[in-house]
Order: sequence, then C-alpha cells, then structure tokens
Amino acid sequence: MQDRPTAVELLTAVREFIEMDLVPGLEGRQRFHGLVAANVLAIVARELAGEETALVAEWRRLRDLLAVDETVPPGRLDGLRAAVRELTQRLCERIRAGDADAGAFGDAVRAHVRMTVVEKLRIANPKYVGAPE
Repeated sequence: MQDRPTAVELLTAVREFIEMDLVPGLEGRQRFHGLVAANVLAIVARELAGEETALVAEWRRLRDLLAVDETVPPGRLDGLRAAVRELTQRLCERIRAGDADAGAFGDAVRAHVRMTVVEKLRIANPKYVGAPE
C-alpha cells in the first residue's frame, strides 16, 4: 500500500484536470469523450472508496437471507468478492426454483435486491438515489 496520494486521490486529480483544464477547450466528439473519461474516473474512485463496505453489507444480507452459519465475512477483498458471488449464485438458484415467489422469503429477497441495486447506483450515478439510507 502506498502512502499519499492514495489511488482515489490520484483518480480525483486526473478527473478534475480533465473536467477543468481539458474539456472546456474541446468541442464535439472530443468534448463528449473527455466527459465520458472524467465520469469513468469518478465511478472508479467511488468504487475503490466504498467497495469493501458495500461488499460486507451485501455479504451480511445474503448470509442472513440464506441462513449461512458464518459470523465473519472473508478478510481479504478477493475472498469477499468470491463469497458474495457464490452466495448470489445460491440465491439465484433458489429464485429459479420458485422459493422467492411469495411469502416472507420473497419479501426478504426483494428487499435485498433493492438495497443491492441502490448500492450499485451510488457507485455508477449517485444522482439517481440521493443520500445514503
């Protein structure tokens, strides 16, 4: 791990340079691509800044939903990603089997999916969801 500037600080600096120094002097297609590049950097910075927190929250929701007998999420980020993928696959299998069509489990699945989408929108475009819940 590096000290300062952090990866998020570097991404932010490049994004600000593109937005403030480059884009104002561009027109047409180049301006559009400059704005797209700045937006991509903003998305990556938000994802880096909040990925672990969001994954832990998703892992906990999935653990509770699927009654997994684990109390602590995987400690490393790559392990956490893999665990969330595996639990999501298990949830998908249960949805395909019709387990979430009605009742309390179905309600819990819809709540989980809604929260997961909101968390992803906070990364992709926070304007769509507003302040954190």
